[in-house]
Amino acid sequence: MPRVRTLLGLLAAVAACGAAAFLGYCVYLDRRRPRAGGRGGRGGKRRARERTAEGRGPAQLWDPAKNEKLQELFLQEVRMAELWLSRGEHGMGVEHLSNALLVCGQPQELLNIFKHTLPPKQFEADMNEQEYLEDDPD
Repeated sequence: MPRVRTLLGLLAAVAACGAAAFLGYCVYLDRRRPRAGGRGGRGGKRRARERTAEGRGPAQLWDPAKNEKLQELFLQEVRMAELWLSRGEHGMGVEHLSNALLVCGQPQELLNIFKHTLPPKQFEADMNEQEYLEDDPD
């Protein structure tokens, strides 16, 4: 019987050490976890600071600088289309009108404007170019 008692005592001591180690590990993980409920803790904040320092800040739904560049590109494409159409180069004019449609924020309204302002031949060519671009897998 004394052997069983020492074996049970040893088993109880090992179980107590295991429970203490488990609780210590739980406390360690709890302190590493962020308090605000977000993922990443301090590392996430550090990575966010690095991203903003590199210029790759959080994505914005509307970036005024990007919007201005798109407007400039749109106007440039429309001007180039007008230039090519005035020179009689309908293919190049249609290509630039298609580019303007691609960067336009409201392409349906622009198509209605084209329908009323362009000659029917050029409008049909523009529509065929748009269908070609939509079917293109690139």
